Amino acid sequence: MSESIKIDGGCHCGHVTYKAEVRSDFVVICHCRDCQRMSASAYRIVVQSEETNFELLQNPPKDYIKSSDSGRKRIQAFCPECGTHIYSTAMDNIGERLFNIRLGTVTQHELFKP
Repeated sequence: MSESIKIDGGCHCGHVTYKAEVRSDFVVICHCRDCQRMSASAYRIVVQSEETNFELLQNPPKDYIKSSDSGRKRIQAFCPECGTHIYSTAMDNIGERLFNIRLGTVTQHELFKP
């Protein structure tokens, strides 16, 4: 059974901060080509939060809109000051979206195992 955990986090320079509630058992390693290119790595690790459980606390991120391989448009949110990737989410289904929070931006990152 999954546990709900309250987290907070932000970008490298502290310009963008957030808080969220996430499921402790839902950490994903994504190997898609978009994640590889955007992270300059072989993968990206995310923890998911429902939109209603995600809140920006300080300064909005800059959004980059990218069409995924499926053709769906996705928001890639990053700090406009330091460039840290904060999260991604769908452009449609507002109010019901999942936010894929970049695990490296989470203050309590050691609580999560991919």
